[in-house]
Amino acid sequence: MKAQQIKEILVLPSDGREITINGWVRTKRESKNVCFLEVSDGSSINNIQVVVDLSNKSLADQIERITTGASIKACGFLVASQGSEQAVELAAKEIYMYGASPADEYPLQKKRHSFEFLREIAHLRARTNTFGAIARVRSSMSFAIHSFFQERGFVYVHTPIITGSDCEGAGQMFQVTTLPIETPPTKDGTIDYFEDFFGKKASLTVSGQLEGETYATALSRIYTFGPTFRAENSNTSRHLAEFWMVEPEVAFCDIQGDMDLAEEFLKYIFTWLLDRCPDDMNFFNTRIDKEIIATLTRIIKSRFERITYTKAISLLEKSGQCFEFPVAWGSDLQSEHERYITEKIFKKPVIITDYPKEIKAFYMKLNADGRTVRAMDVLVPRLGEIIGGSEREADYEKLKGRMIELNLNPNDYWWYLDLRRFGTVPHAGFGLGFERLIQFVTGMQNIRDVIPYPRCVKTLEF
Repeated sequence: MKAQQIKEILVLPSDGREITINGWVRTKRESKNVCFLEVSDGSSINNIQVVVDLSNKSLADQIERITTGASIKACGFLVASQGSEQAVELAAKEIYMYGASPADEYPLQKKRHSFEFLREIAHLRARTNTFGAIARVRSSMSFAIHSFFQERGFVYVHTPIITGSDCEGAGQMFQVTTLPIETPPTKDGTIDYFEDFFGKKASLTVSGQLEGETYATALSRIYTFGPTFRAENSNTSRHLAEFWMVEPEVAFCDIQGDMDLAEEFLKYIFTWLLDRCPDDMNFFNTRIDKEIIATLTRIIKSRFERITYTKAISLLEKSGQCFEFPVAWGSDLQSEHERYITEKIFKKPVIITDYPKEIKAFYMKLNADGRTVRAMDVLVPRLGEIIGGSEREADYEKLKGRMIELNLNPNDYWWYLDLRRFGTVPHAGFGLGFERLIQFVTGMQNIRDVIPYPRCVKTLEF
């Protein structure tokens, strides 16, 4: 008989129908005549209880070999459960063990382990309730993101992972090379990249935005969703060296349209999550953050406040709050400032616009005042910034001037400048870090716990 997923079985009536499951044993409890196995196949946060009659010698012989962590097939009948934690259970008539799990070696014997310990066994942590739930939420949110953009006529574009351009201009990029590390060829005292695979210096991308703009100015609406990399030597709970980014780009769009899109996007994917993953979200709401569902619900129902950076600075200066980082016009807003604005002042999401040009990227459109750019950051309670975006500079001379002002060589961006020479249009977009999103919607405190295999400083074990 073909096995069914446990999530499908748990909603069936206890009518004695014959079923088959495959899965891994989470717990094993024995009494004199009965053995209870909690079995998970990863399809749901909920396990199914398999009840084994030990008076059946064949079953008893199989059960003796089965321990926590073992993989099994169980065939039997779906009956009403005698316990209070589940409506149905499987009364076994046949048990088969696929793979043993030695009890003295399997590291997941206890019901609860610290997240720090589980990072050391990342190859097994998906078998725990927390990390199984995170994996399912990641999967569902990925689908929600694609659904949102596909329903609105966006084209999904695969931008390059290997690039010769630094989108952010910060230089924190991982280099890609085939040159011998110990003795690279040199010319005039510097490495001669002409001898390298691509004939020039190449790196892993920090963003798909610049390449995304080339397709937005041909297809009107595009989005990218892929891995990005940043060689930032920061060993904190908020940083990864490898992470996924969602980056829509829209032609014939200004900063107002960009803000509208960002607000609609967040409300859509949060609604999707609460509707499609109720069991997993109830788990996070019970075990990780008791306010997470209420927070997401408030965001969905809120009208996002919109204020300028100058107004935000004024509100913070008048608050009387003593911040760790001083507040002054021209300085970047820190997480403590962003959270104060959303949690104390407005008590809802806030979009801040018109930042000083000195603290934003070269491609952002300059305002008429010459001091600020049409940037926008979406702030949410508990986290701070969740989305960063802008209207892009569409004027060739102004964009080139900003590059020179920031010591970037326009020749390195000749193709990007060409977009402003041939049929330039107002266009805008934003970026959302997928792991920060998952961290926010699950309440997890460390970003290394919301990606299957974290890549960060001094961490490359798996």
